[in-house]
Amino acid sequence: MRYPAVAGQFYAGTESALRNQIEECFVNSLGPGHVPELNTAGERTIKGLVSPHAGYMFSGPVAAHGFAALAQDGLPETFIVIGPNHQGMGSGVAVTTHDFETPLGVIGTDKELAKALLKDLIDDDLTAHKFEHSIEVQVPFIQYFSKSAKFVPICMLMQDHATAAKVGKVVAEAIEGRDVVVIASTDFSHYVSPEKAEHDDMLAIDQILKLNAKGLEDTVRTNRISMCGFGPVMAMIEGVQGSKAELLKYATSGDVRPMAEVVGYGSALVK
Repeated sequence: MRYPAVAGQFYAGTESALRNQIEECFVNSLGPGHVPELNTAGERTIKGLVSPHAGYMFSGPVAAHGFAALAQDGLPETFIVIGPNHQGMGSGVAVTTHDFETPLGVIGTDKELAKALLKDLIDDDLTAHKFEHSIEVQVPFIQYFSKSAKFVPICMLMQDHATAAKVGKVVAEAIEGRDVVVIASTDFSHYVSPEKAEHDDMLAIDQILKLNAKGLEDTVRTNRISMCGFGPVMAMIEGVQGSKAELLKYATSGDVRPMAEVVGYGSALVK
């Protein structure tokens, strides 16, 4: 079992409080405005999501846009959640087959899919996941709609395009013929003025909407955008091989409460 690292910090630490907090994210003025109902007969057109991973009070309403769209679209057979490695621990690209526990219960890892992902530079390494929040904070939103959902977490310390392209290739091969949604966990600019955050983040988002993985890396590096999960986003773009992307919501921590330096959050989908 991989036990929660940030329950009671990034999100509420009890089941009832966490369910209430997720519902508050949906109805928040920065959220979609309503708690969605799961469409069990959905068309299943969504292949990938970009979702933020800060504390729910700041980024939860933005993340709620992506999960509301997913609920309307219908849940897939399984998920892959790719997040950046903030801790610097473990393998450069790491999967784990350990199930994840949150206050909403246990989400099982899809061990068959995980095994298929253990190729090239992707290792089986719990160390990279043990204290990492970027993947963990996506899980309660999934669990809110399904107690039986499964997923595979991929934690990326190496975030260059060459690495992301290899991860994307492995993902594409592993999910071929399966109904999988790949969630890329990222925040955008960190601790800059609201004006600079929005300007820089829209440059990055423009490349995401063009499904241009290499263009995203070039934009982030050229403009020195402090986007922490551009590697996972590139890997998602390369892996799902979608045909179009849509920005659902962009906001900053300054939209939650006034502050001189903000963090940017975006929610987007790929079909």
